[in-house]
Amino acid sequence: MKCLFFGCFVTAAAMLVGCGGHTARTLEMRTALDEGLPHKAIDSLDDELDVKSSKELPKDIQGDNALLVLDRASIQQSIAAFADSSRDFEASDKAIDMLDLAHNAGDTIGEYVFSGASGKYQAPPYEKLLVNTLNMINYLERQDLTGAKVEARRLAVMQKYVSDQLNEPKNVVLGLGGFLAGLAFEKSGDNEQALRYYDQALGFDGFESLHDPVRLLLPTSPTRTPRLTEIENDKTVAPKSLAESNEGELILVVGYGRVPHKISNRIPIGLALTLFASDINPNDAAAANKLAAEGLVTWVNFPTLGPEQGDYAIPTCTVDSQSIGLGDTTNVSREVRAEWHKIEGKIVASAITRTIARLLVGEGIQTASGRGNGTVAVIGFLASLGTQATLAALDTPDTRSWETLPARVAVARIRIPAGRHTIRLDARGVSRTQVIDMQKGGWRVVSLMALR
Repeated sequence: MKCLFFGCFVTAAAMLVGCGGHTARTLEMRTALDEGLPHKAIDSLDDELDVKSSKELPKDIQGDNALLVLDRASIQQSIAAFADSSRDFEASDKAIDMLDLAHNAGDTIGEYVFSGASGKYQAPPYEKLLVNTLNMINYLERQDLTGAKVEARRLAVMQKYVSDQLNEPKNVVLGLGGFLAGLAFEKSGDNEQALRYYDQALGFDGFESLHDPVRLLLPTSPTRTPRLTEIENDKTVAPKSLAESNEGELILVVGYGRVPHKISNRIPIGLALTLFASDINPNDAAAANKLAAEGLVTWVNFPTLGPEQGDYAIPTCTVDSQSIGLGDTTNVSREVRAEWHKIEGKIVASAITRTIARLLVGEGIQTASGRGNGTVAVIGFLASLGTQATLAALDTPDTRSWETLPARVAVARIRIPAGRHTIRLDARGVSRTQVIDMQKGGWRVVSLMALR
């Protein structure tokens, strides 16, 4: 009976510890995207969310579900299902908090990354910024300026926090958000607000196509900054207003690749103690070294970043077969790595601390129960094994992240004659062809999200 009980317990413990976590749940989605099958990727997420179709939201949008809905929102956008994408973005935005890197203590950051998968996901700043930024594209594609401005105002709150409280005025996501928010307010007739956003975007590379639109807006607003004044002093001939020409404006947005997602990593504890020495409490380091010397622990598990998808891709665009140049890309992957670098040491330190605690708790139970008879000793051993297995499961690295974020985003803003035009966008083997009827003085946004 003891042997049977022991065998069943070890099997259960192995199942508990061996759970694949979030990355296992999204493997089918990632594989489908790699194969260029976004509809199949959505179907896999619907299965995980236990919904009948992508038109439905799960009953409970918490924990993993919030992230799975967020992933689905990105893929919906990639297949031009803009209304469904907006619904998913907005539902997940309400369910996800932002990790407060400005005020959280190191142990809190560690708990965030090692929290149970059922806990509320806390997003790094760039993810919260991009929820509203990408959702603006959904509204602008449908020429819904009211919805786009709502997302712009939500974004403004996050932008101020990231810039002022986190002291990250050069977070590249701010530039892309400023470009799109400025457009929403400009086309709504609020030129002063538009110029504030455009000034923010012009602080980053890739938004040079804003120069002429800004020159036309400046006489209508008292807003001035050093960047805006420099553009105002440009001595070249200013373009005619759209009202004076037979043209409209075409705004192109191309996202491609996917950012590095979190994966589970396993390295020797001695190497971890060396690489992250500055983040590890000396007492914990001493305890870890002692346990390692006794052969009780040799490895430490923690989350890390996997490879990026599409880092060397070059997107292309044509309007009626004429090639159009896109601005420098917004490198979202670089922001992902920068944010991860800030907390990686604290995460590894947390992993080491929890590993030590698990072993010490297990040893304590065995020692206490070993004073009794043989049956008590066996129960003590099993209890020790159960405690360690449970704590090991809880220490399974939390690999949750927004996996369908585009690695890079390029934009352009050009004038084209009024009339019918065929727009073609290509990136990483994914293309979108869109026929538009441009009105005189009008505007259109055409986007492509190539998540391969």
